[in-house]
Amino acid sequence: MKIKKILVSQPKPANDKSPYLELAERNNLKIDFHPFIKVEGISPKEFRQSRIDILDHTAIIFTSRTAIDHFFRIAEDLRITVPDSMKYFCISESVALYLQKYIVYRKRKIFYGQNIFKDLVEQEISKHSAEKFLVPLSDIHKPEIPRILDKNKIKYTKAILYRTVCNDLSDLKDMNYDMLVFYSPSGIKSLFQNFPDFEQNNTKIACFGPHTARAIKKAGLQLDIQAPTPKMPSMTMALEKFIRQYNKNGAP
Repeated sequence: MKIKKILVSQPKPANDKSPYLELAERNNLKIDFHPFIKVEGISPKEFRQSRIDILDHTAIIFTSRTAIDHFFRIAEDLRITVPDSMKYFCISESVALYLQKYIVYRKRKIFYGQNIFKDLVEQEISKHSAEKFLVPLSDIHKPEIPRILDKNKIKYTKAILYRTVCNDLSDLKDMNYDMLVFYSPSGIKSLFQNFPDFEQNNTKIACFGPHTARAIKKAGLQLDIQAPTPKMPSMTMALEKFIRQYNKNGAP
């Protein structure tokens, strides 16, 4: 049996330049997209119950655009004016540039890394250890974030501003795909919440990131493709290599 039909547990790409669409065209594949999870912001009431005062902090660490959206949403809902003196530390330049949606970028103190949290802390945040940092996060976040901050003796407050919840997948009806592609442990949780009797059988499973890989194995599923690797830094590169070999010769 060849791999012809793939389900990616993410939203459909916004334009035709997606590597997934190019992958489908090159290899004569049908690729469907359906987000298995969604993000919901916590309410102002819930945030007040955390007893966190945004204005007690002098700097903010942003690990994603979603964190930026929900930080400024909460600030607006609570009628908090974020001072111009606030410093912003972002996981990457693209996340930093996203701040332009909410602030006058050139008039603020903004620092960013190369998409590796450990490097951001060691190369930028540690130089400003006198600051009091606020870290907006999801209820499900990478454990290394607080661990690295603690290791570097950074004074910070973890603020849960949004949560990850399972999507309703009833419109999928069944999981009749040759391959499923996951990007987070929450996607695995959503799979079994929506399809409690799911059996992998001959379905191939691919994932991005070590945390997702662990969740797949913990669920008793067989992991066939994992990215990133030094030779396959993207999910689509890893998929293409596997699919071409599998469709030509059978299992690699």
